[in-house]
Amino acid sequence: MHPRLAGLAASPRRLMAMLLPVALLALPLPAAATPSANDLPVEDIQTFAEVFERIKRAYVEEVDDSTLLRNAMRGMLSELDPHSAYLDREEFQSLRESTEGEFGGVGIEVGTQDGQLTVITPIDDTPASRAGLQSRDVILRIDDTPTERLSLQEAVNLMRGDPGTEISLTIMRQGEDAPRTFTMTREVIRTESVRSELLEPGYGYLRVSQFQTRTGDQVRNAIADMEREGALNGLVLDLRNNPGGVLQAAVAVADVFLDSGLIVYTEGRLPDTEMRFSASTETAAPDVPLVVLINGGSASAAEIVAGALQDQRRGVVMGTESFGKGSVQQIMPLGNGEGLKLTTALYFTPGGRSIQAQGIEPDVQVVRGRLEVAEGSELMVREADLEGHLRSRDEPRTRGELGERLREDYQLGEALNLLKALNVLSQRDR
Repeated sequence: MHPRLAGLAASPRRLMAMLLPVALLALPLPAAATPSANDLPVEDIQTFAEVFERIKRAYVEEVDDSTLLRNAMRGMLSELDPHSAYLDREEFQSLRESTEGEFGGVGIEVGTQDGQLTVITPIDDTPASRAGLQSRDVILRIDDTPTERLSLQEAVNLMRGDPGTEISLTIMRQGEDAPRTFTMTREVIRTESVRSELLEPGYGYLRVSQFQTRTGDQVRNAIADMEREGALNGLVLDLRNNPGGVLQAAVAVADVFLDSGLIVYTEGRLPDTEMRFSASTETAAPDVPLVVLINGGSASAAEIVAGALQDQRRGVVMGTESFGKGSVQQIMPLGNGEGLKLTTALYFTPGGRSIQAQGIEPDVQVVRGRLEVAEGSELMVREADLEGHLRSRDEPRTRGELGERLREDYQLGEALNLLKALNVLSQRDR
């Protein structure tokens, strides 16, 4: 908003009287001059003042000038894209809590698609993930409040609250005929970003649920821990339902697997929004065969990592198409303690692909599913099924649990099979 418009809290007629001189001052004096991009459009300002006056005079309830002007600013930003927003003091604090990784809520990342409040992804081990919420679920109501007219930040504020309090979300899921309601109890959401384990001797699993400041270091430490059990013949990097996070953390994770080349670059209108990030020569796992799992809940920083590893031919990307959130938001504090969250640039993969509204296409398409045991196979008895059988020295003690998990998670099972095949082929080439 123009500096001359700041702090207006007078009558609508005074507002119009002040708006018009500002607009006229912005007009170039020479009649033949070409209008500058910075000139304020007189007719639009007149229309704004007229709308302002009519609301003040005729709206069913009295509305103060400050509320109307803030609503105008909210509308101005919300109409740009789903991620730009005007942040009042409470919303600014809420954003800081998210950045710090601890807040009271149910643990979902949300955005807007086609004007609807949509789940981008549930965060691991939170009320939302345990209740069964899924990526692309459309949230119709938060308790008794319809989401149709809520801003993204208003919806987030409603979903957050004191730990121990209940919340109900009414959602519509693609492919279903009727909405369903999930009732959950809010918890303190503390997001641990990295988890790792050995699926089998020599084959590691690395889960990154979101990108926080220390995620790169945590990935390096997790790989080192797994390598203490023996050399890694393959690694699954699971970025499914990862909503993104800190850009520098995504660069650090990609750098764990790359020893050279571009990771990501950004383009915007201002010089300071154009950045390029490249891999360093210090690399924790430059040669370990790698499968990267993505799905529709993989967004932003997760897509940066997947796109970099795919373009650099460092790993095989498997799963389903990612979310397609390839824009950069800058937080801009305002002098009154409030702020703006403004989209200022777009991400591009090393090969020049825009992630925005495109997403990352997997090299190998594997949809979510469950491995069903073939009929009659349960009748076959093997040595491992006999009670009291001797364990192989190489047999993981959680083999039964892992087997069940791989049956439940078809994509993970296929990733492990692909790693084994890659390992066999590499041995033949030696």
